[in-house]
Amino acid sequence: MLCTVHQLGLVEYDKAYHLQRRLVRQRIEGQIPDTLLLLEHSPTFTIGKSGKVENLLVPKEELAKQGISLFFTDRGGDITYHGPGQLVAYPIIDLRRRGKDIHKYVCDLEEVIIRTLDDLSIKARKDANYVGVWVGNEAIAAIGVSIKRWITMHGFALNVNSNLESFSLINPCGISSERVTSISKLLSQDVPMELVIGRVTEHFSEVFDTRIEWVSNTSLRSHW
Repeated sequence: MLCTVHQLGLVEYDKAYHLQRRLVRQRIEGQIPDTLLLLEHSPTFTIGKSGKVENLLVPKEELAKQGISLFFTDRGGDITYHGPGQLVAYPIIDLRRRGKDIHKYVCDLEEVIIRTLDDLSIKARKDANYVGVWVGNEAIAAIGVSIKRWITMHGFALNVNSNLESFSLINPCGISSERVTSISKLLSQDVPMELVIGRVTEHFSEVFDTRIEWVSNTSLRSHW
C-alpha cells in the first residue's frame, strides 16, 4: 500500500483542521491514497470531545495575551498543547483495509513513537490506563484520533523541542498529576526536527506496512 507524505512546516491549527477534513472526504471517495501530514502548529490549546474546559487553568483572556489560540475539536481525548518544536502527525488512512480495528490503530501510532524514541536512545513506554507515550512517569507524546467512515483524522503530537512551560497552563490530557517532557529535555540539547521526521516516517512505513512517497505541498497550500 502507498502513503503519500506532506511536510508542511508551521501551520495554524484551523487551517490544518480544514485541510484534514478535505483530505478525509477525498480519501472516502477514493480520490487520493493514504496520506500522512507532518507539521508544527502555532501555539494552541485544543480540547477534544471528552474534554472539560475546567482543565484550562487560566482565563481565556490570558491566552490571548500570551498569543495562544484555543479550539474545541472533534478528536478523542481532553485538552493538550501544540506549539513550535512539537512534531504533529495527522494520518489520513483507510482502516477498512486494516481490519477496521481502531484499538490496533492507536497502538500502532504508539509503536511508531516508541521506535522513534528508541533510535534516540530514549526508552519510552505505553501506559495501561491512558493513551499516549511516556518516558518514566512523564508524557512525551499525546494521541487523539477521529474516525469518519473508517478514514482516520487527527493523530499524535510528539514533544521534540517544545516549550514545556505552556503545559503548566493546563491539566494535560485532563490529568491533574501528569507531567510532560520532551526529547530536547531528556537529551539536554535541541534535536533537528528533520532527524525526528525521518525516523517517524521510516517507522510509520514499517509499522503500517506501507510504501512512503514524499509529495510537494504546493497543491495542498493552494487550498488554504
